[in-house]
Amino acid sequence: MASLSIPRTHFRPTMPAWVLAVACVTSFVLLLLLRPQVPGDPEQAKALDAILLWSSLMPRAVVALISGAALGLAGALLQRILRNPIADASTLGIASGAQLALTIGLGFSPVLAGVSRELIAFAGGLGAVALALALSWRRGLDPVTVAICGMIVSMVASSLSVTLVLARGEYAMSIHIWGAGALNQQDWGGVTSLSPQLAAGLIAALLLLRPLNVLALDDTSAKGLGVSLHAVRLAILMLAVWLSASVTATVGIIGFLGLAAPAIARLCGARTTRQILTTAPLAGAGVLFLTDCLTQLLGPGFSDLAPTGAATALIGGPLLLFLLPRVPGQAAVTARSAGAVRRRLRPAPALLLLAAGFLLVFVAVLVVGPTDGGWRVAIGSLLLDLLPFRLPRIVVAAGAGAMLGAAGFIMQRVTGNPLASPEMLGVSSGAGAGLTVTLFIFAFPSPPIMIAGMASGALASFLAMIAIARRAGLSAEALLLAGVAISALCFAIIGMVLAQGDMRSYILLTWISGSTNRAGTLEAWTAIISLTVLTVPLFLMTRWFAILPLGTGLARSVGLRVTSTRLLLAAFAALMTAISSFLIGPLSLTGLIAPHLSRLIGFRRASENLLAAMLIGAGLLLVADWLSRVVIYPYQVPVGLFAALIGGPYLLWLLGRKEARSSL
Repeated sequence: MASLSIPRTHFRPTMPAWVLAVACVTSFVLLLLLRPQVPGDPEQAKALDAILLWSSLMPRAVVALISGAALGLAGALLQRILRNPIADASTLGIASGAQLALTIGLGFSPVLAGVSRELIAFAGGLGAVALALALSWRRGLDPVTVAICGMIVSMVASSLSVTLVLARGEYAMSIHIWGAGALNQQDWGGVTSLSPQLAAGLIAALLLLRPLNVLALDDTSAKGLGVSLHAVRLAILMLAVWLSASVTATVGIIGFLGLAAPAIARLCGARTTRQILTTAPLAGAGVLFLTDCLTQLLGPGFSDLAPTGAATALIGGPLLLFLLPRVPGQAAVTARSAGAVRRRLRPAPALLLLAAGFLLVFVAVLVVGPTDGGWRVAIGSLLLDLLPFRLPRIVVAAGAGAMLGAAGFIMQRVTGNPLASPEMLGVSSGAGAGLTVTLFIFAFPSPPIMIAGMASGALASFLAMIAIARRAGLSAEALLLAGVAISALCFAIIGMVLAQGDMRSYILLTWISGSTNRAGTLEAWTAIISLTVLTVPLFLMTRWFAILPLGTGLARSVGLRVTSTRLLLAAFAALMTAISSFLIGPLSLTGLIAPHLSRLIGFRRASENLLAAMLIGAGLLLVADWLSRVVIYPYQVPVGLFAALIGGPYLLWLLGRKEARSSL
């Protein structure tokens, strides 16, 4: 068997390494010196201060170091075996899968979850990453496809977790609070739990050093050197998932640290596999330790400024944008819609049939529903009594669904990417960031001001995504990864504000839940007027929608002002996304599914595709809203979360099919 010769290089820490080390030491010294003093009797205060120091502050510092090191090591292992510079527990769905498994464990068997918490988290994380990798297998584990599949798996798992929390809150609400990634400790139990696992992980990684070096080569060369690729990759994958799941089970979700640590290690001078495997844990430990110290120093009194996991996630968005030009990709990630080419249908009868189906669904969800005495079909006086409660929320769901369908249609036409949507491109989360800024500027903003702020955030996110991806020629990979990065950054900002616990947090939490049970006359008329004003002009722009997917050069050759046209259409998409998000929350995948289903049915022309997407989007959210009311009656699941539960599996199935070039 041939021997593998790896040149030895000496690792010399660069300036960033020293800066990080000095910042960590300085912040911890300041934390010790400036921590609030316990009031009261001096002797008693001294004793309590010692207890807080040695049973809370010091264990928390050590847990931050251990957790950061474990996540840094896991990220380095994942990036090596997948040859993917944006692989980590967040982008692959490992953290969300572990959280879902723990939610199920606490919700249905609290005793079991307490006995084998790490094992449950490991099973959930392994299942999530296995699903993401299986769906991207046909594209050779292309980095972009893996990231997209991981993001969708993460969205579905998070939606399931919130649904279970709402259904069995008496057991699982602690998971919802813990999932933000808080490092607060009351004893040394977390340290004693994570320390052996980190030590075992480091030893195993060093033992696998030679196979990891070989994996840097192509598969043919690696097999020629006698390495069993599948067995080695499986072993390293399980090690990385085990490390990530153990941290998630102990302290919650720490977002994007496994992505940041290897990048920081390379920035500090690490080049070889051995150097990265030893430096990435140190970088992860330093970043998490520094972030945790800063959240305590900047927070009032003993309270944190924000959960450490949410604060750490602020790194994820900018880092993904920084790594975007370095991510290799294959052909554009496109949805299969070849069926639209083969199908021949008469548009007018098909649209009439679609409209009739929508009206049938509208009437069904209005009159059919459960009561304390069982299922009832409301007619007569009962229907009149229920009408003020059911009709506004049904109108809101239908209007929001139609606007999301139209917004998704616009984005897919403008970008030429059939997987573009308000949710996938970060526009919905940008609306949330705009709402956050509005809440800081206005103490108690009115609904029009909130919608204006959300529209500004959505438009800024959409334009930023296009500007960032333009460097890569507006390729599908660049668009989708820029959207993932913007979503990560916006949701991290929202998460930090949620941790404040004041009225702004309540308003944001209400928006995130996206429930229609508070919909009234104002919301219903907002949906109707917005739908009319924003969608009717689109049917006068069908020529633009037909030309834009053909490319910038051809569009300009026929006299279309591409930049101003895209800006105007982006404004329409942002407004519809903002109003829809204001009404039903940010997690619906309707904007992605509705235009795609319209093409699959066979609507080819822009006007037909747009109208069908609006009808399908309205119908999807009507069904999602009805199911959210009945599935755990008398409790309700937020309609946005339930729509994500419907749309996520469909999109995963879609990505798992054999790829075909979409026909726009």
